[in-house]
Amino acid sequence: MIVELISTGTELLLGQISNTNAVWLAQQLNAMGYDVLYQTTVGDNRERMQAVFRNAMDRADVIITSGGLGPTQGDITKEVSAALLGRSLALHPPSLERIEQYFSTRKMPMPPNNIRQAMISTDAIVLDNERGTAPGVILEHGAKTIVHLPGPPRELEWMFSQQVGPYLIRRYGSQGVILSRVLRMYGLGESSVEEKLHDLVKHQISPTIALLAKAAEIHVRLTAKGSSEIQAKAVIATVENEIRQRLGHQIFGVDDENLEMATGEALAARQLTVALAESCTGGLVTSRLTDLPGSSAYVIGAIVCYSNDIKEHMVGVPSEMLADHGAVSGETAECMARNIRQKFGSHIGVGITGIAGPGGATAGKPVGLVYIGIDGPLGCRLFRFNFSGERQFIKQRTSQAALFELRRYALEIH
Repeated sequence: MIVELISTGTELLLGQISNTNAVWLAQQLNAMGYDVLYQTTVGDNRERMQAVFRNAMDRADVIITSGGLGPTQGDITKEVSAALLGRSLALHPPSLERIEQYFSTRKMPMPPNNIRQAMISTDAIVLDNERGTAPGVILEHGAKTIVHLPGPPRELEWMFSQQVGPYLIRRYGSQGVILSRVLRMYGLGESSVEEKLHDLVKHQISPTIALLAKAAEIHVRLTAKGSSEIQAKAVIATVENEIRQRLGHQIFGVDDENLEMATGEALAARQLTVALAESCTGGLVTSRLTDLPGSSAYVIGAIVCYSNDIKEHMVGVPSEMLADHGAVSGETAECMARNIRQKFGSHIGVGITGIAGPGGATAGKPVGLVYIGIDGPLGCRLFRFNFSGERQFIKQRTSQAALFELRRYALEIH
């Protein structure tokens, strides 16, 4: 079954609120096997909204709207759909009674305009709203269905889970399941990943393969449809195994597993501890690691050594090294990693120094130059990067690189 999601409200077009309803609904519908092929956002304008509804009726089996069921003159969703289908609105006494009860239990007077919410299209299926005042509406038109849901996420999610989902199963039967699995990787660009997976992408049937560049990572999304979750997972597994063989350690996690989670798991599984000396990242790597519960098992401590004085007197970088090579140098990063490891008695030490910008650059050391040193049982390793972009982006990219290399270092320790 083809589904179109229509989000109504000028506030969405103005960017005043995020459209979380469309994300949530798409996730639920895909889990039920429905193909969400279109998503449309339209403001509170009758002509434009009617045009959107008309297009949706032409190309989708199920149209689900969110928003526009409130008590104000701008809430026109029900009126537009009724006019499109040649139906009229009439007072629905049970809905009015529920709205009056809603205000009564809260000892609040009901504004007269809330009666608008009880005006329902003739022959509609009314959806009770136990979390608000606006009832939902289901309109059947031949083989097609229009579902109107309220805009507040708390109301919409309850109404869909309790009433709309079961209704769709009763009306259209089981649609199987659409399952996606996202492989997350770092260290390769989108074009490089595409080159390594070129034949798989070119000849994809099921699962489908999509490459996404996102937040200094590359995501490979595998999507399959099956009669059951087990069948869909089996379809995905074959291609996933092939991708893992080609991309190897570049893949650090799946789905919602971020790099700090993957790094923490690698450290915890090997009972390794880490200490960090951070300069240009200002403690960002330590912050990301310690965002996770249980991180005290592997994070011993850290020093934000922004100034040369702190590098020298708290981390032990010799003044001669700072004078000869500079604070942003491979020598300094390695020294920071070795000394912080010794100072805190950890298995691994990480030293990070660089130029986040926009100032501080020299002819030989541009903005974005970063050195990361990692010291531990496998010896000291040094990594040099030349990132580009604004200050916050450079800091984020540096933290990604540090976590990725720390994880890779930990995985080699047996």
